[in-house]
Amino acid sequence: MPHPTPPSVLRRPQLWIGTGLIAAVVSMLFALLYVGGNVNPRGNLRDLPVALVNADAGADAGGRRVNLGEQVVSGIEKAAEGDKSIDWQLVSREEADRRLGSGKVFGALVIPREFSATVTALGAPQPAAQGKPAPPVITVLTNQSAGSIGSSMSSQAAQKAAHAASAQIGQELLKQAGAQKAPLPTAAQLKLADPVTVTVADGHPVGSRSAMGLSAFYYALVLVVCGMLGANLVNSQVDTALGYLHTDYGPVRKREPVQHTSRVRTLAVGIALMLGMSVVMGTLVEVATVSILDMDASHLGLLWLYSVATIAVVGIGGLALFAAFGTPGMLLATIVFIAMAVPSSGATVPLQALPGFFRGLAEFEPLRQITEGLRSILFYGAQADAGLTRAWTAMGIALVAALLFGFAVARLYDRRGLHRIPRPAADETPEPPAAAEAPAPATA
Repeated sequence: MPHPTPPSVLRRPQLWIGTGLIAAVVSMLFALLYVGGNVNPRGNLRDLPVALVNADAGADAGGRRVNLGEQVVSGIEKAAEGDKSIDWQLVSREEADRRLGSGKVFGALVIPREFSATVTALGAPQPAAQGKPAPPVITVLTNQSAGSIGSSMSSQAAQKAAHAASAQIGQELLKQAGAQKAPLPTAAQLKLADPVTVTVADGHPVGSRSAMGLSAFYYALVLVVCGMLGANLVNSQVDTALGYLHTDYGPVRKREPVQHTSRVRTLAVGIALMLGMSVVMGTLVEVATVSILDMDASHLGLLWLYSVATIAVVGIGGLALFAAFGTPGMLLATIVFIAMAVPSSGATVPLQALPGFFRGLAEFEPLRQITEGLRSILFYGAQADAGLTRAWTAMGIALVAALLFGFAVARLYDRRGLHRIPRPAADETPEPPAAAEAPAPATA
């Protein structure tokens, strides 16, 4: 039978249909997941947590006690009733700093203690000897460690609220000034119309070599990719060592003798090799990022352990998919660990700005848990409640699930006799050719 030529192979409809369907599904899926999660963050924004601090001590004005900070808070809360995009959390300054330092809020709006006193001083007549009164100030705090886009959204919402409060206070000051006999100069009226100065500061500073708060995400992505590539490498190397695959070194092809073994043993060998490779890869990732690239990092021992464990769990998950689905397992691993994980990680666009489908994915997709654990290690002093406990828990659950799934499917295949290379049956063993019978002796 003649061997097929390349043109004849290309003329096979099955080749085009099968390859085309896979390519179409993958391209469509990646486009829908990647772009769909990030295409409209403002339109999807719901309940972005922002701290609201009212430290105003109040002041006496016109014979009565006033607290303009409470007025500002009341105005913000009333405006929030018809707009659910921001979750204003009224807390003390100490609690706001704690939440900023653990990634619980993306920013804060702080009304200082002397706010009412400085506002009322603007409307009161001042002796010439005292000079101009100090302007009232509202401070907006950002938090890039929780995510740059989320921090930016928080800052914009807080500044908008502060300017709206300034305009409201300005209207009251202009009414008070209009009741006085002496008319105010135009410059003074403009000053009173928008009296509050809004300043922006970093509520939880990160180092200059932290990718503006994104180094945790990039580091997490490297760990996931290393786990996937490690699983692919281990799977192919184990198959090569067992004689299931050949290896090409340029023009040289090498193939080991086939070693018939069970799928369960093959998976166990792959997992053992993956654990060893995880130590190597996790160590080199930390050396490359911290020692060579000088990335801002602390708790280096914990970071090393976390890196090795992450690569190991992702790699074992990939090997379980290989054991269950064979070659398509790599495609499934790419979809689970990359296509579905990146847009639902909350690392660039916050979870509160994602569509509901991606918020659901974020509850179990690994990249979100891995990133939050790394944020805790890199930015929040390895606090357990800053995402580290959740990350370790999710990692343990994923490891157990991968082991149970992989070995259960491999054992099922073995029990049903679905060997990767079936052994020849006993009745199929070719028999040696029978000896030729000797010719009968000639008779006289």
